[in-house]
Amino acid sequence: MPSATSSSGSFPPGFLWGSATAAYQIEGATAEDGRTPSIWDTFSHTPGRVENGDTGDVACDHYHRRADDVRLMADLNLNAYRFSVSWSRVQPTGRGPAVQRGLDFYRGLVDDLLAKGITPSLTLYHWDLPQELEDAGGWPERDTAYRFAEYAGIVAEALGDRVEMWTTFNEPWCSAFLGYGSGVHAPGRTDPVAALRAAHHLNLAHGLGTQALRSALPARARIGISLNPSVVRPLTPSAEDVDAARRIDALANRVFSGPLLHGGYPADLLADTAALTDWSFVESGDEALAHQRLDFLGINYYTPAVVSHTTEPDAPRTDGHGASAHSPWPGADAVAFHQPPGERTEMGWSVDPSGLYELLVRYGREAPGAALYVTENGAAYDDKPGADGTVHDPERIAYLHAHLDAVQRAVQVGADVRGYFLWSLLDNFEWAYGYGKRFGAVYVDFETQTRTPKSSARWYAEVAGTGALPGLPA
Repeated sequence: MPSATSSSGSFPPGFLWGSATAAYQIEGATAEDGRTPSIWDTFSHTPGRVENGDTGDVACDHYHRRADDVRLMADLNLNAYRFSVSWSRVQPTGRGPAVQRGLDFYRGLVDDLLAKGITPSLTLYHWDLPQELEDAGGWPERDTAYRFAEYAGIVAEALGDRVEMWTTFNEPWCSAFLGYGSGVHAPGRTDPVAALRAAHHLNLAHGLGTQALRSALPARARIGISLNPSVVRPLTPSAEDVDAARRIDALANRVFSGPLLHGGYPADLLADTAALTDWSFVESGDEALAHQRLDFLGINYYTPAVVSHTTEPDAPRTDGHGASAHSPWPGADAVAFHQPPGERTEMGWSVDPSGLYELLVRYGREAPGAALYVTENGAAYDDKPGADGTVHDPERIAYLHAHLDAVQRAVQVGADVRGYFLWSLLDNFEWAYGYGKRFGAVYVDFETQTRTPKSSARWYAEVAGTGALPGLPA
């Protein structure tokens, strides 16, 4: 591991300084201009699923405040913006022709970004499957992968002349294992085999979607995927704890990196889950189809995982992903998760930038030829306006400084990192936590929709404007 000494110097020329959001978390307007419910609309309107009964019905009202939000990005010196498209806003049933009014919103957003010199980075899927596709079986069903490819082609035809950076999926692990395993995310199902089936069909959909994109987009377009790989550390050096870490690494990381980067599922993953399924849902040629050339790989990172072997039936197995009686880790019932000592964010996640360094170095070696982007990184803190209306968040500044330093150190040892997207631009609907957790660099008063840049936003604007990492404020 590198020393704790901070790096110095500037980031590489052309480095993208961005922020990231997701459609359901900020857009609102959930029933306007032809949009129909997604699984997150259904989930958030189901009593007991989301804290305080919160929903994304209004969220940050970005659908109506788009132009103001883009001006805010420009004021913060951002030269890139990562956003997702709401599938059910574009293709309400998940099948058939597009709704042009839905596409027009994204056409307008892209035009606004380009007018301000901001590079649009488009994510096709950030967890909001059209409810009609879930009613037909959702991601555990193979047909959903083909529906995704059709949707990818529709968006590419509409925006391919102006958008050059395309991401198929954001964090497919969450879609599969939190959505269908533990049930703490939409659609809220708790079936370990369905979770494994969903993981495979998300991999298949990435392959099919990438093919659809390449057939519709200009040659200059860049296509990738954003994963949330886990840094998995054994609690002790014992053989049992090391094996526990191996099991979680297979389920958290290699279930996706295996087919996506290497063209096949790892043998130990198949063996670990053999008591649950024979994986006969993987058809001949699927793994090769998932193994498409990646122009870039997005890495989302927040905190590492510390695990041990256990024989206790009630050992914690959620790794900070929300309380559930059901595990998101099929075939890993003998693994427990532990909270490392030290500083934590408002989510209860430990602050450990060394994990980001490890991931960038690991995937830089594992995916040679693919550029790396940190497509999400950030922290939730208990932000509140002061008496003068300003929002000071020194903890977030320290968090960002430490993690950007980790990025710079990874670059210095050869990782081809070309951009960093802060999660998130705005305080927003934080999934099952509702509006109780604030990740934004910009404070949002959800009653008035007033946006107030926090001190971390101004600090990040300085970094983006200079391309160099300054010292921490006194």
